[in-house]
Amino acid sequence: MAVTKPQVGLGIDIGGSGVKGAPVDLATGTFVVDRVKRATPQPSTPAAVAEVVAEIAAAFPEHVDPSVPLGVTFPAVIQHGVARSAANVDRSWIGTDAEKLLAEATGRRVYVLNDADAAAVGEHRYGAARGVSGVVLMTTLGTGIGTALLVDGRLVPNTEFGHLEIDGYDAETRAAASAQARDGLTYEVWARERLQRYYDVIEKLLSPDLIVVGGGVSRVSDEFLPHLKLNAPIIPAELRNTAGIVGAACLAAERFGAE
Repeated sequence: MAVTKPQVGLGIDIGGSGVKGAPVDLATGTFVVDRVKRATPQPSTPAAVAEVVAEIAAAFPEHVDPSVPLGVTFPAVIQHGVARSAANVDRSWIGTDAEKLLAEATGRRVYVLNDADAAAVGEHRYGAARGVSGVVLMTTLGTGIGTALLVDGRLVPNTEFGHLEIDGYDAETRAAASAQARDGLTYEVWARERLQRYYDVIEKLLSPDLIVVGGGVSRVSDEFLPHLKLNAPIIPAELRNTAGIVGAACLAAERFGAE
């Protein structure tokens, strides 16, 4: 019996310290081979980073056809392929047409999106929120609070609900995982006194059908999620550190049509 070759996408995740990429089986959301990682160049200018992205994109000739589009996550607000901010990368990225730059560097069609948005799409297509209709909110609890919103599987890009002003504070300064560690709170106290207030406001604003919690702290979600009383189910993310690459590869294939 003939073995069906998997439909493969390509995703690359640009971060402040590392650039990572892998071919992705679009049927399962898993890596076809181990990811390749390179240090983010310093300074992390557009030209320097584009060179690293091109190197990684070319690292899988046996698994990724040259016609396959490339999905790229980036730590910034991305509007129509253009970086409008720069978190943990050189500020010269602001105003750069990232899609055009990376397309020229790699010779591929390229779709660039915010890193939290990519992770949320990965979770919706293959992870904790797979197949869920309605409003899905992903929140990543870490140094800050990253957010991403999907409506019936369609991304509403560049949301920043971690910066809501709640009780006179920028929400993430009190509810992020870094605040739990900084203030020496137990997971239960953090959940009851900080996260509960944050998610109460989120529910009033968005009425989500599902909330997915990512970030490193999601590994111990059983320590704090049971203490929250919300209308929507709230569950931990499943894909961990593969979500961004997977989501980017998937969206690039959806945008351009997988070959």
